[in-house]
Amino acid sequence: MTSLRVRFGVLGLALLTGFATPTAASAAPAAPSPTAEEQRLDRAVPQEILRRSGFGTLAPRLARSLDSARSYGEARRAVRREGARLWQRAVDRAQGRGPAEYEGREALPWKGGGGRRAGMSRDDDRPLYWARLGMTREVRTWEPAFGLTDGQRAALLDELERTSRGQDAIRYPHGKGLKRILLTGFDPFTLDRDIRISNPSGATALALDGTVIETPDGPARIETAVFPVRWQDFTEGTVERTLRPYLPKVDLFTTVSQGRVGRFDIERTNGAWRGGFADNENIGRTETVPVSDPASQPQWTTTTLPHAAIVAAQTGRFPVYDNTSVSEIPAGGSQPVVRPDGPTPGSTARAGGGGDYLSNEIAYRATLLRDRLGLHDTLPGGHVHTPVLQFGTGNTTEITDPEFVRNRLDIIAQVRAILKVAAEAS
Repeated sequence: MTSLRVRFGVLGLALLTGFATPTAASAAPAAPSPTAEEQRLDRAVPQEILRRSGFGTLAPRLARSLDSARSYGEARRAVRREGARLWQRAVDRAQGRGPAEYEGREALPWKGGGGRRAGMSRDDDRPLYWARLGMTREVRTWEPAFGLTDGQRAALLDELERTSRGQDAIRYPHGKGLKRILLTGFDPFTLDRDIRISNPSGATALALDGTVIETPDGPARIETAVFPVRWQDFTEGTVERTLRPYLPKVDLFTTVSQGRVGRFDIERTNGAWRGGFADNENIGRTETVPVSDPASQPQWTTTTLPHAAIVAAQTGRFPVYDNTSVSEIPAGGSQPVVRPDGPTPGSTARAGGGGDYLSNEIAYRATLLRDRLGLHDTLPGGHVHTPVLQFGTGNTTEITDPEFVRNRLDIIAQVRAILKVAAEAS
C-alpha cells in the first residue's frame, strides 16, 4: 500500500528534476508483485475467514504503520511488533482468550445447521495463515518515499515470517523439575484443490503453545512454532535456524503434519529426498534434500520417540501406527522399491515413512540436526502425522461445520495425549 505522502513526495521529486528519468544506479528497486500464495487472498473463502474471525483488520493496520514510517528502522520495528501481535492473538484466540468472532456480528446463512451462524470456532488455524499473507503482501508491495533495497525488503519479510510464526517466541521458564517439549506445525496446503483447507498440525501448535502437561515426574511445558509449506524456505535453513538454539535444552521434540485419512502415524524413518510435489507457491523440487555439509549427509534418519509406548497407549479415537515403510533405490539398483520394514544397507532414499514432501523433510532436518548436535542417544524426537482433517458429509462449500470442528478438536486432544505418553516414557 502506498500512502498519499509517498505519492506527493514522488511528484515533488519529479518537478524538482524536470521530470528527468533517474539512472539505473540511483533508482530504488521496484516493489515485487504479490506471490502465488498471496494472490489467493482475494478469493471469497479467505476473505470470509478473515471477516468472520476478526483477523481482517490486521494487514490494514500494518499498512498504516508502514506508511507512517520515516526510516527503514521504524519500518522494521513496526513489522516486528505487528508480526508478534499476530502470533500472540492467534494463540490467545485458540486458547480461549480474547474475542472469538469478528467485529460487527454480521449474520450469515448456515446451510447445514438449521439456523444462523456467525464467527468461527477458536480452534481454527486459518485466520493466522490468511492474515499473515495479507501482511506479507503489504510488505512485499510497499514503496516508501525513502526507498527500500531488495535486501531490506527481504529482511522485513523474514522478520514478519519469524515473529508471526512463533519462531522467535519460544520461552521456557527457568528452574528444575520442569520438562521442556518443543512441537512444530505447518500452514494449510493444497489450497488450489480446496481453498477451505485447515491444517490440524498448525491448529495444534496454536492450541498447545505455552501449555503444561502434568506427568508423574512433574510438569512438562510445551512451546510451539509453525512453518511454511514452501521448498525455498527449507532450502534457506528455516528449520535449522529455528530449532538449533533449543534442541540442546529440551527433553522432547516432535514435528507434526497432516498425513493420512483416519489415522495417526509415528514415522520411524525419514529420507533425504524431495519428490517434486508443488508447494504453496506452486513450485516443485525433485532432488536430494539440500543441507549444510552434504558430504556427511546420511540418506536416512530415524525417530527416537518412544514409538512402542505411544502406539500401545489409548490416546484418542484415531488409531496410531508405528509406520516403518520407506521407498528406496537398493544398493546397486536403479529403480525405487517399497520396503515395509525400513531401508536396507547402502540404499538411496526416495521416500521416508512420511513420504517425500515437506513433512518428511522437516522430520529429516530436525532429526539430522539432533544427530549432528550429538543428541541421538539422549533426546527423544521425531515426526507425528495426524489424520487428514475432513469436512462433514455433503459439505462442499461452507468454510466450517460441526463435524469439521469436532475432528480438529479430537486431533488436537490426541496430539496432546501422545505428547503426555512420550514425556512419561522418556
